Amino acid sequence: MTVELEKHYNKFCEDKRLTRRHGQVEYITSMKYIHEYLNENKNYKILDVGAGTGRYSVALANEGYDVTAIELVKHNLGVLKSKGSTVKAFQGTALNLARFEDNTFDMTLVFGPMYHLYTFEDKVRALEEAKRVTKVGGKILVAYCMNEYSVITYGFKENNIKKCIDSGKLDESYHVISEPEDLYDYVRVEDINKVNEAVGVKRIKIISADGPANYMRPILNSMDEETFQTFIDYHLSTCERQDILGAGAHTLDILIKE
Repeated sequence: MTVELEKHYNKFCEDKRLTRRHGQVEYITSMKYIHEYLNENKNYKILDVGAGTGRYSVALANEGYDVTAIELVKHNLGVLKSKGSTVKAFQGTALNLARFEDNTFDMTLVFGPMYHLYTFEDKVRALEEAKRVTKVGGKILVAYCMNEYSVITYGFKENNIKKCIDSGKLDESYHVISEPEDLYDYVRVEDINKVNEAVGVKRIKIISADGPANYMRPILNSMDEETFQTFIDYHLSTCERQDILGAGAHTLDILIKE
């Protein structure tokens, strides 16, 4: 899996994705909830697992927080370190955070790893590690790629649905069956619930990080600033609605370690 991810992220720029308008929706939303649970306590220690090029960790460090980052892909890690922030950045995997002691961090972000872990066991292991290094009462924020977005866009919109069915990439319920060569794994809310139950963490809330934004890329790009801000306001007012949760591209699960 590491080889495939290296090749992918050597070409794919996460910074650019999160600064384009559909990515801005996800970034603004995620940062809103990060700040809500940090509550401006600059004594908090944050761990960013799967930090990518540091879009979140560098921004939080620049706000004065004590931030540590773990990133698997060397290219991403190099970009993160080149930004000259106070982030303490290390190469590593979400499946093994042994360099950190139990109960070290007030908030742990797991924004990338679940995209690229294909088995239930690995997802559980990653969340167990995040839980272990988080303090009792601390928050764990976990991002996932959602199943229906993949089926609707790649399957139907891009006319790959027959190929996906014939190749066994979809089961009878249209749940994506991903392999490491596919790079991304896609889940439904019930899959997320099973991981949480196995690890023994309590959900505070689960939100749609980007809502309909990824379906509306050309439309968002054509909006004037005032209309785009209105869209952001609309999304933030609806992103906790459970009736639309599974349709967006990404969800953000906000958990507490009890």
